[in-house]
Amino acid sequence: MAHFRHPLVAYLVLLLAVTACAPAGESPSADAASRAPTDPPATPSPTHEAAYPLELTDAAGRSVTIEAEPERIVSLAPSNTEIVCALDACDRLVGVTDFDDYPPEVADVTDVVIRTSVDVELVVDAEPDLVLAAGNELTPSTVIEQLDELGLTVVVLYPESLDEVYADIEFVAAALDATDAAEALVSEMETRVEAVETAVADADRPLTLYEVFYSEGTTYTAGESSFLASLLEIAGAEPVIGDAQGVIDAEALVEADPELILLGGASYDQSLADPEAALETVAERPGWGELAAVQSGDVVPYLDDIVTTRPGPRIVDGLEALARAIHPDLFE
Repeated sequence: MAHFRHPLVAYLVLLLAVTACAPAGESPSADAASRAPTDPPATPSPTHEAAYPLELTDAAGRSVTIEAEPERIVSLAPSNTEIVCALDACDRLVGVTDFDDYPPEVADVTDVVIRTSVDVELVVDAEPDLVLAAGNELTPSTVIEQLDELGLTVVVLYPESLDEVYADIEFVAAALDATDAAEALVSEMETRVEAVETAVADADRPLTLYEVFYSEGTTYTAGESSFLASLLEIAGAEPVIGDAQGVIDAEALVEADPELILLGGASYDQSLADPEAALETVAERPGWGELAAVQSGDVVPYLDDIVTTRPGPRIVDGLEALARAIHPDLFE
């Protein structure tokens, strides 16, 4: 299988490489949607003009004081970057990850997360008055603690459902005094989600495997209580679920016997982008040739993985893409 860059690959690197004493901590440079979070959702501020200092509770349950409206923001995850930009505050970003690719203007912002590692020195050099971290060890707690000790204001975001994506947007908006922009954005997202729900309401719900990544007999898919699993359900599927990290072994996959397989890795691996080649590739994997989806040819290269597995404002684009892939007859 060809090598490709994917958020979950970065997460696996994190597990192997993170150390408690390193001056620069390990963190994935993108969002790993298949992993089930354990942190509570962030609590947004009331929707009125912010009065600083603000007391907010983030997704890690930490009470954070924001002394004044942030003008210099560092984002340690692409989804956080997209939230900031969707709230018309892209010009306040002074640090992002080297995986950030949207919107295009973030390419000119200094990378402070490089090859999955948070460079604490670069974060400090950026002189941020707000750092947006990712929860559930996607930004390691050791890094968050280090930034706290250096006197930086750090808030943690990590959603496990669409409602919590909305809450994260509202949380960041509260911090930036941009609640009007958040209200309009969330309202538009909710309207589009309702349209998908209506379209698939009476449709059959195929048992669906979303393949985030496959390596040496192990498949990474939607994890327990993950927002990827919730998206599949909203899009009109019954998701095949892995463990808390989204892992499902070959035996469990054969037992589940999905009716439909969506190959998210096709977004990064050109060898999976062609439907016929993809079907041949997965049929050669141990045990896969017996799966109902492979037998029926219902193996779909899925080219919208980034917007589907990145919990930011474009997540509804991912939901709509999922619904089209699961129920193409309803979206012709």
